[in-house]
Amino acid sequence: MAVADALSFDPWDPAFVSDPYPAYAELRERGRVIYYEPTDQWLVPRHADVSALLRERRLGRTYQHRFTHEDFGRTAPPAEQEPFHTLNDHGMLDLEPPDHTRIRRLVSKAFTPRTVERLKPYVRRLAGELVDRLVEAGGGDLLSDVAEPLPVAVIAEMLGIPESDRGPLRPWSADICGMYELSPSKETAARAVRASVEFSEYLLELIAARRKEPGDDLVSGLIAAHDEGDRLTEQEMISTAVLLLNAGHEATVNATVNGWWALFRNPEQLAALRADHALVPSAVEELMRYDTPLQLFERWVLDDIEIDGTTVPRGAEIAMLFGSANHDPAVFADPDRLDLARAENPHISFSAGIHYCIGAPLARIELAASMTALLERAPTLALAAEPRRKPNFVIRGLEGLGVTL
Repeated sequence: MAVADALSFDPWDPAFVSDPYPAYAELRERGRVIYYEPTDQWLVPRHADVSALLRERRLGRTYQHRFTHEDFGRTAPPAEQEPFHTLNDHGMLDLEPPDHTRIRRLVSKAFTPRTVERLKPYVRRLAGELVDRLVEAGGGDLLSDVAEPLPVAVIAEMLGIPESDRGPLRPWSADICGMYELSPSKETAARAVRASVEFSEYLLELIAARRKEPGDDLVSGLIAAHDEGDRLTEQEMISTAVLLLNAGHEATVNATVNGWWALFRNPEQLAALRADHALVPSAVEELMRYDTPLQLFERWVLDDIEIDGTTVPRGAEIAMLFGSANHDPAVFADPDRLDLARAENPHISFSAGIHYCIGAPLARIELAASMTALLERAPTLALAAEPRRKPNFVIRGLEGLGVTL
């Protein structure tokens, strides 16, 4: 059994967070599954194993559909964190069949290829308006001026959240997502609980309003599905809306700034992209691979499973390292090189299996729209100052990305 030491993998070390990819290479060399004592997790660093385990039914995002905390050898979360866990545990990302299947079937109606395609003009228009404002100002923060407002506005529009109510959405999301880091602090948990309560209270009011006056939006659609007998509880409606808002913009925001920071560090690739905008689709995929917005995805072992001769027992937690899988030389030629024209790119940034990101087609449209708008309307865009990396490991992003024209 391989064991990771602090030198190779330390998610609390700023140097590691700044560039985890050399450490991932060490982990892949050590083996296919590595026990990491500080978080009591089994790390899986190779692409083939991550891809297979995402489809493995002996693993689950939850265990509570089969076991109590005591049966599973785990301690229940502290009582004061109940609002966060109630909100989180009723979203489809943290459910297993049959509940996951039922909720995903309802939500998928809002993400059909035809529906997403109809959003293209709105997304492109909004991206153009945001970039125009950036150009008029002579530069600014790509994070707060373009990367954040675009996907937040799109998913809020889909949910039917009025423009006047959208201010708290991003802060609520950031506070809730803090709980997805490894071993979050008490302060992080307190912020997540407060955001969970406030977001839930807001959505209760929105659901009540949509019951009285339905609209052409996803919340109204979920209410209608419930009324037609599809058994969606009010808590599931709230949790689904929060999940869609959080997942619907977090990855896109971070992929945008991580991507442009990578382009500024690879000027020859940026020059190739500026010379040929037809590279945008493959550039989106390569930038998602090259600096993965979600570095780690956790699942519980529901029944003993063997990986490369090592038995990982029921009750253990497996941490699949998406960032490492996306740099596996067994799958990607010269993986540490940014190649916007990369033809074969089976990156795993949107997960796989039943938890594959339902909003992946929309995220690709948003990323392509903002990239195209910046290439066309801000062709001289340049880095104003080296950005600071967020201290988070699991959700990988920047504090900001200052740019100038």
